[in-house]
Order: sequence, then structure tokens, then C-alpha cells
Amino acid sequence: MTPAFWALLAALFVALLLAGRPLGLYLAALAEGRMPKALLALESRVLGLTGARPEEEMGWGAYARALLLFNVLGVLALYALQRLQGMLPLNPQHFGAISPDSSFNTAISFVTNTNWQGYSGESTMGNLVQMAGLAVQNFLSAATGIAVAFAMVRGFARRSASTIGNFWVDLHRITSYVLLPIAFMLALLLVSQGVPQTLHADRAVDLIAPVSFRIPKTDAQGHPVVDAAGHPVMVASQAARQTLPLGPVASQEAIKELGTNGGGFYNANSAHPYENPNALSNGLEIFALLLISVALTFTFGRMVGDRRQGWALLAAMAIVLGVAMGAEAHFEQQGNPAFAALQVDQQAGALQSGGNMEGKETRFGIASTAIFTAATTGTSTGAVNSMFDSDTPLGGLVPMLLIQLGEVAPGGTGTGLYGILMVALMAVFVGGLMIGRTPEYLGKKIESFEMKMVSMGLLVSPLLVVVGTAVAAVSAGGLAGLANPGAHGFSEMLYAFSSAANNNGSAFAGLSANTPFYNLGLGLAMWLGRFVSIIAALAIAGSLASKKRLASSSGTMPTHGALFISLLLGTVLLVAALTFLPALALGPIAEHLALWAGH
Repeated sequence: MTPAFWALLAALFVALLLAGRPLGLYLAALAEGRMPKALLALESRVLGLTGARPEEEMGWGAYARALLLFNVLGVLALYALQRLQGMLPLNPQHFGAISPDSSFNTAISFVTNTNWQGYSGESTMGNLVQMAGLAVQNFLSAATGIAVAFAMVRGFARRSASTIGNFWVDLHRITSYVLLPIAFMLALLLVSQGVPQTLHADRAVDLIAPVSFRIPKTDAQGHPVVDAAGHPVMVASQAARQTLPLGPVASQEAIKELGTNGGGFYNANSAHPYENPNALSNGLEIFALLLISVALTFTFGRMVGDRRQGWALLAAMAIVLGVAMGAEAHFEQQGNPAFAALQVDQQAGALQSGGNMEGKETRFGIASTAIFTAATTGTSTGAVNSMFDSDTPLGGLVPMLLIQLGEVAPGGTGTGLYGILMVALMAVFVGGLMIGRTPEYLGKKIESFEMKMVSMGLLVSPLLVVVGTAVAAVSAGGLAGLANPGAHGFSEMLYAFSSAANNNGSAFAGLSANTPFYNLGLGLAMWLGRFVSIIAALAIAGSLASKKRLASSSGTMPTHGALFISLLLGTVLLVAALTFLPALALGPIAEHLALWAGH
């Protein structure tokens, strides 16, 4: 790890603390309704016109039904936009309708905040679908996750209550007063760095220096022509013009990162120079994708009346994320040992003087790329500024494991907070078993119902990952999409289902996933991975809100010190290690051992 890595990491953590605390307190004020009376009155009138009845709070069941209905309608609307694209306006490239299975996958992907993309954005989606479909769901899916976090924190904060808030009010406040203004400012900053924001069609321009190259010759039917030895016949060609794909990129890029969505306007995502032109834009994007998730820990501490509780969660998150960033930088800086035998780029005993730069942008380098990689998979963002398929085996293991931990370091917008709170409940349950005492957390007894819901919320994603990968590994549809054999190919399948079931959306980039098998299989994994855990979180919130808060005693385990943070980290690692270690041994670990053995 270089001095540049430590400088970037320190600057990022300081910026997040400075901005996260005031934003977290602001979010707490919104969640508690501490707003100007005039604004509350206007909000009540506006929402009243929709029939939302903002003055009435909901129990957890009603909250869950409203949330599910809203998201089902979102899937149907986004599916329709894609299927009707050829007949809709704001389509300057005249793209046609998207296939049913791809539309199904993409609709679920963006509504669940996964933003898995089996298509190339610049050659598939018109401006209307990008804006009215994908960008809108980037806002709404992020707001849904934060709303669930608000509801769960109210469960801890309230006493003998039968309600956990109003979904429509939460959705409105988060979208209108948080996501829209911050995304607007971030979009302007990105435009200042050269990110396009236009409704014009793609533009063809002359190259300053034409590029000469050779391509395989084809016959009249498009078949390759071969010589007597069976080798392709190559012919000279030259490119003198280039097509620049344009569109409303900055506006989508801003909410893509801020809402931990990850859906890129272009196929190369944040590695594309129009989405991420330089080091400053790269830093802004990393900061944006971590900001709200960090801020929500301060929201939690403020709402439960003990800010140390928020600091404890943030410390656990920061430890996991910091270690992951350091490990990713270390593994990629080591380079590829296969180059040693070839005597390629060796200096002072190092395998590669610049580290493993395959699949990375030279304008970012190893340090910045490693920080982005861990940040985007430690949250549910899934945006990438490099291709994970080109990482070293252990470099690829780091983002995969971060996803499999449940993305709680610091997790997605809202999902990270309610995810780590479920882990905290599991941790205090384990702690209670060890000392023979009924577990408590923040004065609330943790009983059988809560633990059933915690188990459901924590285990649904691992179940989907393991079963989905197993089916893909033995089915023709799953194997057909592999670009690589052996352990690396297995890693591609394992990563795909890990990413889908945990609503991350990033990919190893070596898997051809735009097929009926993967579109349907990953779509189901995304839907169940998202909403089963949400229902579990809301059920826990409703149960805890109805309970009285118990006074602390000498037998109460403190949940704000180093002991609890250690127990929390141990629980996170234990759940993932027991579940995924066999699969990781078949994939990245086996590939690492084979690579360093010289095979």
C-alpha cells in the first residue's frame, strides 16, 4: 500500500465524518417530523390529494403492504417503458423494444436498488427510459430503503406503540428533502468535470489521427474467410470517425452514487470517461455513495437517545471497510506472478512495478481503484471504475466477500443500517446465551419472534446465492454464459448470484448474463433478496415498538463499547464464513493457489 492510498483513505474518512454527522441529524429531524409547521401543513395538503392520509401512522403490516404495492407498480411501469420504447418519444437513436426477459430483469433490478445490467446502456436505452424509468427508480428505490431504516429505528425508539410511521410520508420527505437537492448539486459538480448532460442524439466526429488496424475478412453472407491452413484471412481497415454516445448522464450518475444504485448510463459504468472523467469526479462519486449510509448511523444514535450507539455501529462498519480497502490495494499491488517467468516489468524484486493494472483506468491507479472497489461493494452500489474480472484472484475475493457479508460496511442507503441492526440483534442474542441471560438491546427484550425474523432476514440472501449458483453450475443455461473455465468461471457465477441476492448489481464482467436463464434467475434472486429482508425488518420494528423499555441493570451488556463492537464484527464474519467458505474455496481461493503454483 502506497502513501497515496493512505492519504486518499484518510481524506475520505474525514470528509464522511464532517458531512455525515449534520446530514444524519437532519435525517433524524425528518424521521421525527421536527419540521417547520408551514412545511408540515403543505406536505399534508399535497399528500392528502393522493389519498395517502399523512396524518395517520401505520402498523408494520400496513407499512409493508404499502411498500410492496408501490414497488410492484414500479416494476410494471418500468417493464412497460422498456417494452414500448420503440413507440415512445425522446429516443433519438431510435432504439427498439427490449426483449421480455431483459425487461423483466431490468425492471426488478432498478426497483430493488440492485441495478444489475445485462445490457449495454448506450446501445439499448433511449433517453426517456433512462430518465423516466431508470433514474426515477434510482430515487424511489433509495428512498424505500431509507424509509425502512426510519421505521426500524422508530421500533427501537418508541415504547408501547402500535405504529412505526407512514410509508408515504417517509417516501415523500426522503425524496423531496434529501435525495433531490443533494443529487442536483452533485450533478452540477459532475457537469463541471465534463460529464455530459444533454438530450441531443449521439454525435459522430472526425478523429484527429485515423486509426489503422486489421480485421477478419468475411464473405457476402458475413461468414469469416479462412486460408488453406484454416486461419482467418485478415484485411487492412481504418477508422477515421468516432461516435460519441451522449445523453442525460450527469443527472443519472449523481443519484446512481448517492442512492447506492450503481446503474451506469454506459456499459463500462464508472470506468467510462463520460461517467467518471478524472480523479476529482472519482473522489466525488466515492464520497457520494458512502455519505447517506454513514449519516444514518448518526440518525440512529439521535433517535434512540444515545449517540454512542450510532458511533458503535459506525466503528464496526469503518473497521470492515478500512480493512477491505487495504486488502484490495495490497492484493492488486502485488501484481500477477505469471509475469515473473516471462521477465516482464520487474523492478527491485517486484512482480510488476505498477501492480496489476489490467482492467483498470490509468487515470485512477491502484489506490483509488481499490478504494472505489471496496466502497461500492461494501455498500449496495455496484458501480465500478474497473473490471473485477481482471483482478487478481484474492483481489476479486475482497468485493465478493464484502457483498456476502450482507453489505453492512456501511451498506446501502437504509439497507446497511437495518442490516447491521439485524446483526446486532443476533450478536446480543449470542451474548445472552453465553451468560445465561435474556438478551436485550437498547432496553428491549429480544425474544423468539424477533430472532425468527432476524434469521429470515439474514439467511434469505445466502440461501438464494448458494442455491442459485448450484443450479447455474449444473445447468446448460448457466454454463452457456461462462467466458472462462474452471475456478474463475465458478467465481463468475458465484459473484453474479451474490450480487443479485444482496442487491449490489456489480459483476465480474466475464459472464454473458443477458440470457433467459440469468435474466429470470437473477431477477427472482433480486426480488426475494430485497423484500424478504425488508418484511423481516419491518416485522422486527413493529414488535419492538410495542414493547416497553427496560431499565439498565448490572447484568445488561453495554452495546456501545469495544466489547460489543468486537462481538458485532465476529457475528458478521461468522455468519458469512460458515456459509460461503466452501464456495469461496472452489472459486477465488482455488484460482489463487493455482496461479501462485505456476499453473
